[in-house]
Formats: sequence, C-alpha cells, structure tokens
Amino acid sequence: MNASNSNTVKRQLKKQNIIRLILAVTMLILVNVISGFVFTRMDLTAEKRFSLAPSTKELLKKLDDVIYVKIYLDGELPPGFKRLRNSTRELLDEFRVYAGNNIEYEFIDPNAIANKEERNKLYQQLSKKGLEPTNLEERQQGGTSQKIIFPGAILNYRAEEIPLQLLKSQMGSGSEQMLNNSIEGLEYDFIKGIKNLTSKLKTRIAFLQGHGELNTKQITDAARALQESYKVDTVSIHGKLDALKNIKTLIIAKPDSAFSEKDKFIIDQFIMNGGRVLWLMDAMQINIDSLAVTSTNVAIAKELNLDDQLFRYGVRINYDLLMDMQAAPIPVVTGQVGNQPKTELFPWYFSPLINPTSLHPVVRNLNAIKLDFASTIDTIEAAGIQKTFLLFSSEYSKAILAPVRVSLNILKEKPDPKQFNKSHLPVAVLLEGSFTSNFKNRIPETIANDPAIGFHETGTSSKMIVVSDGDVAESYVSRKGTIYPLGYDRFTGQTYGNRNFILNCVDYLCDDSGLMSLRAKEIKLRLLDKAKTENSSVKWLNTLLPVLLIVLYGIFRTMMRKRKFERN
Repeated sequence: MNASNSNTVKRQLKKQNIIRLILAVTMLILVNVISGFVFTRMDLTAEKRFSLAPSTKELLKKLDDVIYVKIYLDGELPPGFKRLRNSTRELLDEFRVYAGNNIEYEFIDPNAIANKEERNKLYQQLSKKGLEPTNLEERQQGGTSQKIIFPGAILNYRAEEIPLQLLKSQMGSGSEQMLNNSIEGLEYDFIKGIKNLTSKLKTRIAFLQGHGELNTKQITDAARALQESYKVDTVSIHGKLDALKNIKTLIIAKPDSAFSEKDKFIIDQFIMNGGRVLWLMDAMQINIDSLAVTSTNVAIAKELNLDDQLFRYGVRINYDLLMDMQAAPIPVVTGQVGNQPKTELFPWYFSPLINPTSLHPVVRNLNAIKLDFASTIDTIEAAGIQKTFLLFSSEYSKAILAPVRVSLNILKEKPDPKQFNKSHLPVAVLLEGSFTSNFKNRIPETIANDPAIGFHETGTSSKMIVVSDGDVAESYVSRKGTIYPLGYDRFTGQTYGNRNFILNCVDYLCDDSGLMSLRAKEIKLRLLDKAKTENSSVKWLNTLLPVLLIVLYGIFRTMMRKRKFERN
C-alpha cells in the first residue's frame, strides 16, 4: 500500500469517527430532551421490587405538604437489619420521585448518643410513641453485650405524627424470613401511614351493641388501633331502619343473645346496599374463666338466630369445638412447694394458635393468632359469591360436635397425635360478590314494595369476613380494670397477632382503592447454602473466577485489536 492510499484510508477513518461521534452526541441530546417531557422508569428486578403501585403513585402526587420521616435504624447493624435500612431508604427515594420535596426523611442512630441518661430518655420517648425495641447481642472480647435498637419510624405531617413499626414478628419464622417479610410490607405500611395522616374525612365503622356483644372495655384496644384510620363508633339497632346509615363496615363481635327478625332484616339490607360486615361469632357457649370454679364444664350450642342468614350468604359455622395440638398454654397446679401451689404451663388444646399460611393480603406475614373455643366453618353454594378461606388449624387437630365436655383433666394425659387426625380445618373465610337477601320471597308485598323501606332482593357488590371465634377481638381486662393490648396472653406475657388481624380485616373490607393489594407483594429470599459457603475452595472460586474471566477477556480483546490493525 503506497503513501497516498494510506493517507486516503486514514482520512476516511477519521471522517467516519467524526460522523459517529456527532451521531452519538446528537442521540444523547435527543434522549435528554425527550426525557424532559416524557417520564418513565424501568424496574429490571424479577419481583419488581422497585415498582410502586398505581394507588401509591396517585397518593404521593396529591400530597399538599411535607411529610417528614424519622427512621431510628442506623449505625452499626447486623447484615439483615442493614438490608431493612437500605430497603427503607430505597423506598423513600422512590417516593420522592413522585412526591418531590413533600417527602423528607432522616436516619437516626439512638445508640450514637454518648450520654446514657439522654439515650435512655430517647428510648422511653420512642416506647411511649409506640415503637417496640429489639435487643441485639454483640460479641465482644471476653463475652457478649446487649444493644437496643428501634426498628421503626415516626411519620410527621403538620401537627400530627404516627409511629410505624418496620420489623414484623412472626412466630415460627427465622430471623432472615422475618426481615424479608418486613421488607415486603414496607410500601403498604408507609402508604397506609401517609394516608392516615393526610385523610381529611375518615370512613365510619361501628361495633354492634345490643345482643350481648363485647363491651366497650373489651374492645378498647381494637377501637384505639382502628381510630388511626377510621371514625369508630358503637351502634345499637333496636329495630331502627336507619340505624346503620353512613356506616361502611359493621363489626359484630361475640354476641351471646338471639337477634330479632327486624334487626336481622336491617343488617341484611345494610349488606344489600353495599355495607360490609366482620362477623366474629362464637357458636358454642363456654368460657375459660368458668373452669376456674369447676374443672369440668359442658359447652352447648349458642342460639343466635343467625344460621339461616349466614347460610344464605354462603357460610355455616358448625356447632363444634376445635382442638389443636398447636395451642397456647395455661397454668395448671401440679403440686405443692411448701405452703405454695406449684404451677406449670401446659398447652390448652381449646386455644389454638393459628399460623396464617394463606398468601391473601388479609393474613399474609401475620404473627400467630390466638383463638379460644373456636368452631369449624363450612361454605355453602351461593350464586355469584367468591369464597376464600383465610385461617386454618394446624396439621394435628380435630373437631368435637356439641355438646362438648370441656375438662382441665385432659392436661394430665399426654396427647395422642393419632386422635388429632384432621388437618387444616377452616376457621375464617372471606365472602365477596353480590349477595342474595335472606328475606327474598319471605316478606309481605306491602313491605317489599314500600319505598320508605327500599327493600332489595339482590345487593350491590359487597364483602364480609366470618371468623368462628369472638374472642379474637377481645382484650384481656384484669380484675382491677387494667386493659391489656389485643392479643396479649396473660399466662405467658406474649402478644399474638390478633390486633393486626382485626386491622387487616377492616382495612380489606373498607378498601376500594386497591391499597390492600400491596400486602401481597413478594420478594423472594435467596439465601446462600451455608454448607457450601463454608467451604474455602468455594469462597476462593467465587472471589477469583470473575476477576480471571475479566482478565482473559481483556487479553482476548487486545489480541483481536492488534491483529486487526496489523492487517490494515
């Protein structure tokens, strides 16, 4: 190749490179200009973990003032809590994309306060605000030490604030699984908190009274928890047609006396007009306190006059008692130590601990729920009604038909698993659809056609949840009148998931925006195989192989480029 041809080739190559550079710069400018007018984001993760729900985006865009978030999860943390902290930061950064400067946040490490008195004072303030502490063990030379962290946040909006617990406990789950479940629920928890702070008009819900339902003290903690999101009342029907007017969800918690036909009619038409009902029903008449007087009692069917109505809606609560080997313990006197009785805790099979296994948003990732003298549930064919079971007994359970002899003497014998031969008996069910009135073809034409009554044979779309235990919403009230949190077990001091279960039930029944669907978000937990990772050869392979591949690729590219230019 002569000199002139060589110069010509060089000029052509230079020209091509300049053209390519101009095209690349032009395309880069165009992309930036277009992106200024068209907003889009891409989430390439398999679970779409960085994608916000449409309802979340809509709520964030409508914020009219700053929401300031203080997250008390910073400093030196174990890897799992670091992941929770980083996920929280990523979520709030994603919130800022749509809310702009109306979302501000700060991460705080309470343990960074050097002064012990001031640090303890902050601990007390956070506890009073509703954040639950977690104790961490730190290994140090010569032993271990305890470190208190508060995996929670405080949301502030104008003059109001609400606490948000980031770490969700779940009985039977490992620490990695609990942290992963907590990360899955971050978007729902934050958006629910923001909605509660910014909502100007709260939806009205009510606890029914007048049929021996739980009294105001027994429902105090449930009502207090619901007041963060709703306007909570108590209501008595007493035959008044408009008694349930402007109520979104009616909670019927453990009635013990029969409903009149008129009250049943009013509840029925409330449902036909789109009202929602949370039925918390005891089918059997028995109480744990009655066994303190006599160690043996007989549970009989409770006549509430609601069987026909629930049957028409598509569900039946059976007259039986559930016994489950997975149960909460009660103290039993087993002997004497000096002049004092000796007590031990034994599982009380009539108090099943229900570990939610369903992936439905109402019960997903909830802690174990404690029931007392629950019954089983069957569903009945009902046109247009979708049925979803929410809670089941454990693998080792059984149901005893009424009347049932209940005795503390069963604790003296070791249980035989062969007798607990029924698995996953349902105790809670969700019904959704257009219900048929229980009074269809049962009332005179004068009443059916009266415009003042406005009778409907078939209702608009509605939903209800039926739980075969009324105690699930009952707070323990001591003899001195002290009201304990819902789900608190006076015998073990443990708090179960009853409170969150009731909150989720009401949230789902009242939700028309799809907010509850955020609780169905799943992030797969991909853990390393510890047996393999402890192998030193595997560690070195994972460390060196990527570097070696990059070096080999670089050598290969260099050789190919050298050969290409030598050929030219």
